Amino acid sequence: MNKPSFLPYGRQTIEEDDVASVTAALRGAFLTTGPLVEEYENAFARAVGAEHAVCCNNGTAALHLAVLATGIGPGDAVVVPSITFLATANAARMVGADVVFADVDSDSGLMTAETLSQALNRIGPGKVKLAIPVHLNGQFCDMSSLKEVADRHGTSLIEDACHALGAPSAGSTSSSRAACFSTHAVKAIATGEGGCVTTSEAPLAGAMRVLRNHGMTRASQAFRNTSMSHDEGIPNPWYYEMAELGWNYRLPDILCALGISQLKKLERFWKRRDEIAQQYDRLLAPLAPTVRPVARNSGAHGFHLYAVLVDFAALGLSRARFMKTLLARGIGTQVHYIPVHLQPYYRELNGEMFLPGAEAYYSRCLSLPIFPSMSDEDVKRVAEAIAEIVGVRLT
Repeated sequence: MNKPSFLPYGRQTIEEDDVASVTAALRGAFLTTGPLVEEYENAFARAVGAEHAVCCNNGTAALHLAVLATGIGPGDAVVVPSITFLATANAARMVGADVVFADVDSDSGLMTAETLSQALNRIGPGKVKLAIPVHLNGQFCDMSSLKEVADRHGTSLIEDACHALGAPSAGSTSSSRAACFSTHAVKAIATGEGGCVTTSEAPLAGAMRVLRNHGMTRASQAFRNTSMSHDEGIPNPWYYEMAELGWNYRLPDILCALGISQLKKLERFWKRRDEIAQQYDRLLAPLAPTVRPVARNSGAHGFHLYAVLVDFAALGLSRARFMKTLLARGIGTQVHYIPVHLQPYYRELNGEMFLPGAEAYYSRCLSLPIFPSMSDEDVKRVAEAIAEIVGVRLT
């Protein structure tokens, strides 16, 4: 009998038309800074119902660009939930702002109106200019309630939607200034590495395009040094200006070609993720409350991750042992995430703090395999392996 294939917690789905698209780009005139960048941005904006999309080289860069373009800087503070990847908090530090950690709901891992209010009330009035809700696992925060709280405090919102691409309304920014996405290999679509920011604000999109390209512009209407930029009233064709510090966050045409191809499958990929999640829900139901899905609201969900909460104490088993037992059966799992407020850098910066919701969520969470090319038998295999550990026989 052949040994079952290894199931990681996430995996890209690359098909022959994706390969053909990249091959065509490799044979084209531009490998980077070419026409496929704008084509990809337009396709991304259409896919998520946004007015503008600005692509960049990874999700961290997307967050950094969005925070930069909103004018956040030293002396300002940014609220982020403690249950997130490091990049959400780091984007604030990269512009010199202070990070204020918000607690999360202990069963969903999401920032709530209550936890945002608590974080805002810890800081003096007027200092918190921005909050970044995270759509953890792909599940949307209650953006309308968060916006109500933020508006009362004069605080803007930027969505960390890196897990949410594909879910209905992801990226429309109806309750925020911008939404940030990742197209890392294990995300909803893959460009290998990549990121994108959507917004309804044209000036914000324009600012991010300049910032992703060294802060440099060739737009003659923006030139300040007219004695150098023009000759006899005509812009010099070689001339460019840098009016502010920027970064090289460009996404090359090769990866945009892959993104254009993958976007055509976004709805199919999301539907398959949703199907897998429903199968897990049904198969794992007999294991509750020892193993149960992370609490979900009635809102949109991208199902980037399928996370469960495990009562390891009731099992008499550590999480490491639980994961190693599954790994021995060819099943990969992961923990998303270690609370950021417990990281040494932020402990030294902010001091010790206790966020009970974040620490309770972290102590129980585990991400199971979910990706579009998983078969129904793969899902059943994962559920049966977990049931065996729990000591329940699935029928």
